[in-house]
Amino acid sequence: MTALSRVVALDGDTFAGAVWGREPLLSRAADLGGPGGFTGLLGPADVDELLSRRGLRTPFLRVARQGEVLPASRFTGGGGAGAEITDQVRDEDVMRLYADGATLVLQGLHRLWPPLIAFAGELGAELNRPVQVNAYLTPPASQGFHTHYDTHDVFVLQVDGVKRWCVHPPVLADPLEKQPWGGRADEVAATAQGEPALDVVLEPGDALYLPRGWLHSARALGGRSLHLTAGIRGLTRYALVEELLTLAAADPTLRTTLPYGLDVADPDAIEPELAATVAALRDWLSSADPAALAGRLRDRVWPAARPAPISPLAQLDFADALAGSDEIIVRPGLRWRLASVPDDRVELRVPGRELTFPASCEPAVRAALDGTPHAVAGLPLREAADRLVLARRLLKEALVVPAGSG
Repeated sequence: MTALSRVVALDGDTFAGAVWGREPLLSRAADLGGPGGFTGLLGPADVDELLSRRGLRTPFLRVARQGEVLPASRFTGGGGAGAEITDQVRDEDVMRLYADGATLVLQGLHRLWPPLIAFAGELGAELNRPVQVNAYLTPPASQGFHTHYDTHDVFVLQVDGVKRWCVHPPVLADPLEKQPWGGRADEVAATAQGEPALDVVLEPGDALYLPRGWLHSARALGGRSLHLTAGIRGLTRYALVEELLTLAAADPTLRTTLPYGLDVADPDAIEPELAATVAALRDWLSSADPAALAGRLRDRVWPAARPAPISPLAQLDFADALAGSDEIIVRPGLRWRLASVPDDRVELRVPGRELTFPASCEPAVRAALDGTPHAVAGLPLREAADRLVLARRLLKEALVVPAGSG
């Protein structure tokens, strides 16, 4: 079962072509993994573990009540002897706030809780997008947040308890991150008074997909409710525009100073300069280099999703004792690109780094990173010693891991 099939009761092609980015989708537990389909990702006992025994700090926890996010000072304090920090979560304070009706939001669990690290990595690989995961624990008959919209798509996964969701159409289609719902609070509130497009109760194992911009509110019914939200960071055409404008700074015509004494508040004075600028920009855009744009987008997108965790000590021990019969495989989730550079070298680009290798290593590097396990002795290099040197370097640069270590 793929990560996407755990949260969507449609095949991937149908979801991508008919639902993704267009409209909400409710998937019932009976069509997914059953009522306990998400408890393996995070359950109530796991929440207790995180809140009380893991030394959790802000901003990994937010606390909200009736739409208001409470200051962290209400539930954090010193870590005690040997932990010289001042913002560690205090479980007794959290318990009192929760018992008094506050919703607990565990944030960034895709970096913190092993089952969710794995799930977010798998889902992100399928969607080719960064994935973040939060958990929401809401007391009985309570609501943590008023009607709002998100600027990214979300999958809501009901883990424990039941929750009623009211979903309304967008007041702004496909909002950008710089267009949060607070800037349209009156429109949001007015739309929320109307008939919802979707009014459903999520039970354990149910999942709800919401494209960015769709208004939603949720209230726990009966007992407490625990759900996960997997947020999908999209990439928009506006992002291409932003990067194109950055690249356009290389054009001397577009860097030209406006006329001396120009009254920029006068539309008539601005009109000829605007026309000239639009014409210059149009000329420049007609020759924009896709490779340069791809490089800008790579630097923007790749750092947003980290590859799978490694085990540093075990990795180094494996590298030090490496033999030709040992197998390696690319680190899951690693983004990379290999290109030729001058001086008979190849450059491997990964998030935040560039590494160079002799051109003779290119076939072996490509093989090691192709997603399948390879015995070190099978890497396409002439000398056995060279294969060991290359494999050790790839291991110590955290680009590959021992096959089967995941």
